[in-house]
Amino acid sequence: MSSDFAAPAYIRFYSRSSKLIAEFFEYSINTILYQRGVYPAEDFTAVKKYGLNILVSCDDQVKAYIKKIMSQLNKWMIGGKISKLIVVITSKETGEHVERWQFDVQILCKTAKTKLGRGSTDKENHTSGEVEPPPEKSEKQIQDEIQAIFRQITASVTFLPMLDGNCTFNVLVYADADSEVPMEWGDSDAKEIKNGEKVQLRSFSTSNHRVDTLVSYRYADRSTTTRSP
Repeated sequence: MSSDFAAPAYIRFYSRSSKLIAEFFEYSINTILYQRGVYPAEDFTAVKKYGLNILVSCDDQVKAYIKKIMSQLNKWMIGGKISKLIVVITSKETGEHVERWQFDVQILCKTAKTKLGRGSTDKENHTSGEVEPPPEKSEKQIQDEIQAIFRQITASVTFLPMLDGNCTFNVLVYADADSEVPMEWGDSDAKEIKNGEKVQLRSFSTSNHRVDTLVSYRYADRSTTTRSP
């Protein structure tokens, strides 16, 4: 006799939250590239997301690079393996890192991560009452918080120095040591900004995750400080 097995509520919530965070990262990368002028404005097209007009790249190489990152990032997020995603903007002329956008990921439902690590289909781990599902946060609450972050990224042009010359970008992902890493992914240094200034931006959270945002930038002859806009 066979029976269907439905994943517990906390697994379903966690998976949904993980996909939402990964999607947020994808749109954040595109927004940073547009707002900071890493690529020409004509290389972007507007899409409707989070109740906002979000600019996404239509350059084939950039799209392919982001797609490759997101394909792996989705797997790591659902597995609870990600602690940071970082977008680094680098001067092509000098090779100096001039801007660094850091997104810190905190898993709020620690028990769910433990259960995911044991395997989400292990029925013995899913006894009734063993884990209380986290309280759901409304979609409107989450969208409002995400909107506030994108508005801050857009407004960052008012306090971030203008980027000089041609720049390129890289995406760094901090994954757990036991994560399966594709062959084409390599180790990297942290690509910190030397003598940089740091600005803490807004955060947002779901029922299972919290994401904090920080931007560091090079400001000539200034010691490292931290402030909020």
